[in-house]
Amino acid sequence: MDSTGSFGEKEAEKYLTKIGYSILYRNFRSRFGEIDIIAKNGGQVVFVEVKTRTQEMFGTPLEAITPQKIRKIIKTAQYYILRNNISDYRFDAIEVQLGAREILINHIKNITF
Repeated sequence: MDSTGSFGEKEAEKYLTKIGYSILYRNFRSRFGEIDIIAKNGGQVVFVEVKTRTQEMFGTPLEAITPQKIRKIIKTAQYYILRNNISDYRFDAIEVQLGAREILINHIKNITF
């Protein structure tokens, strides 16, 4: 992963921790793909895709989540859900915009793919 993406994931993790989420995994991998962050919010497991951008010239971070990436996220989440007997879960996305003087975080909860 490039340093921008890694930095964005660290910022997303700090943000989630600050608002009360417990981080279970970062960069969870299976043979199906990878999930950037798996966290717990209350009793609910949250699968989080993080996209980081320094500029919007090529679209917003959220627009960078391709159909192929969505399939991989879903398959990897299904693997985790079955392996850990999870019944309450959701998918979130976090956009991290790196500006010259600030970091903007947009948390989209319960995203539907």
